Amino acid sequence: MSLLKRTEPVNMPVKVIQFGEGNFLRAFIDWMINTMNKQGKFNGMVQIVQPLEQGMSDMINAQEGLYTLVLRGVENGKIVENKEVIECVKGCLNPYHQWLETVRAFCGKDVRFVFSNTTEAGIEFKEEPYTPGQCQNTYPAKITSLLYERFAAGEKGLNFLPCELIDKNGTNLKNCILKYADLWNLSEEFKNWVKTENTFFNTLVDRIVAGYPRNEAAEMEKQFGYEDKLIDCGEIFHFFVIEGPKSIEEELPLQAAGLNVVITDNQTPYRTRKVRFLNGAHTGNVLAASLGGLTYVDEMMKDPVFGKLVRKSVKEEIYCTVDLPDQEKTFFADSVMERFENPFAMHRLLSISLNSVSKWKVRVLPSLLDYVKLNAKLPQCLAFSLAALIRFYMQNDKAEGTSEHGTYPVSDSPDILKFFAGLTPQLETAPADAVKAILANTSFWEMDLNTIPGMTDYVTEKFVMIREKGIRAAAESIL
Repeated sequence: MSLLKRTEPVNMPVKVIQFGEGNFLRAFIDWMINTMNKQGKFNGMVQIVQPLEQGMSDMINAQEGLYTLVLRGVENGKIVENKEVIECVKGCLNPYHQWLETVRAFCGKDVRFVFSNTTEAGIEFKEEPYTPGQCQNTYPAKITSLLYERFAAGEKGLNFLPCELIDKNGTNLKNCILKYADLWNLSEEFKNWVKTENTFFNTLVDRIVAGYPRNEAAEMEKQFGYEDKLIDCGEIFHFFVIEGPKSIEEELPLQAAGLNVVITDNQTPYRTRKVRFLNGAHTGNVLAASLGGLTYVDEMMKDPVFGKLVRKSVKEEIYCTVDLPDQEKTFFADSVMERFENPFAMHRLLSISLNSVSKWKVRVLPSLLDYVKLNAKLPQCLAFSLAALIRFYMQNDKAEGTSEHGTYPVSDSPDILKFFAGLTPQLETAPADAVKAILANTSFWEMDLNTIPGMTDYVTEKFVMIREKGIRAAAESIL
C-alpha cells in the first residue's frame, strides 16, 4: 500500500500561513479552506509552520500536505460519516531549521491570512533578544520578527485570526507584538504599520477533534486503499465566531461556502457559553477520569461515577455562572453532553490533558469564582478538579505521572513540570503545605487561590482522599 501523495501539481497561490500543525487546525481551519476551494470561492493554499522545534513537519511533507479527514456523529438519530482528503495544505516548515524559507513564505505577495493554535499558553510575552535571521522563541516574537521582514519588503499587512482559546486572542496577540517592537527598539513606522495595516480578529472555535484514530487506522487505510499517517478525526458539528469587520467575508467567504460561521462585533456571549460549558467540563473532569483508568470522553460519560461528576459540574455549578437566558443555557448544556457522548469521536482524555494548568485557569477558574460570588460557598466539583489536577501532575523520577492503572505522560511547559516535580515529595509527606504552595503560585492562576474562602482546606482534603482512597472513591464523596 503506497503513501498518500499528490497526483497533480498544485497551481494555487499560498494565501494562508498557519502556525500549528496539530489535529485541531487540520480538522477545522484547513477543512474550511478546503471546502471553500472545492466551491471555487477561495482558491488558495495553506503553508503550515510548526510553532515548536519538535513537530510534524517531516510527516506532513512526506505526504505532500495531504491527509484524510473523517467526520463522524449522530444526526437526527442516524449515524453520519464523512471522509475527504484535505488538499489545501502545501506543506509544513520548521522555522527553527528553515527560518529563511519561513520568511519567504510569510512575505509572499498573495498571503492574506494568518491562523494559529499554539494553546492557551502560546500567546504570551516573554522577554527575549531580537535575533535577525534566526527563529524567535515565543509565537508572538516569531510573528513580530516575520512582520518586520514583511514590512521591510514593502508588502501589505495581514489578517490575523488566532484560534487559541483565550479571551480577546487577537487583541492579546497584537499587544504582544507591540511589546516586542518596543523591547527590540523597532521603528515607529513599523509600529504604526502593525496598528493600521494589519487586522487582528478575536475568534472562538468549536469542534471536538479526536485526532489520529490509533485503534482504527489500519482498517481505515484498507478502506482508503492508501497509507495515511495523518488521518484526523472529529465530530461533524462546527462553529466559528469571528469578532471584527464583516468585510473579511469578501476575501474569506466562509459564510458563502455554507459554513457555520458568525461574524459579529461582540463574541463574548458565544465565548462564555462555549468555554465554560464545553471546555470547562472537559478540563474540569478529564484528569480525574484519566486517573480512574478511563481512556476516552464517551467512556467517561458512560461511567457511573465520572459521568455523574461531569453532569453535576455542568448542571449544578457551571450553569448558574453563565449569564444567558435559561432556555439557551439548557439547550447548549444538553447539546454539549450529547457531543461528549458521541461514540465516534474517540476523544482521548490524555489529549485533552495537554497544558492543563493554563487551561484550568481559563476554562474552570472563572466559573469557580463566579459560583462563590453567587452562592457564598465553594462549588464542590470545580474545586475537586483542582485536587485531581494536583494529583495528576505528581511525577516519578522519570517525569511520568503514575496511578493505580500505570504510568502516563504529563504534558505541559517545562517550568510548570519542574515546579510540580519539585513539590511531588512534599505532596507525599506534607500535603497541606504543598497544596498551599501550589494554590499560591500566581504565575499559574494570576491570583492566590488560598484567598478563596475554604479553598485551601477543601483541595487539601480531597487531594489526600484521592491519595489514600483512590480517585473513584474521592469523586463519589461529592456526588
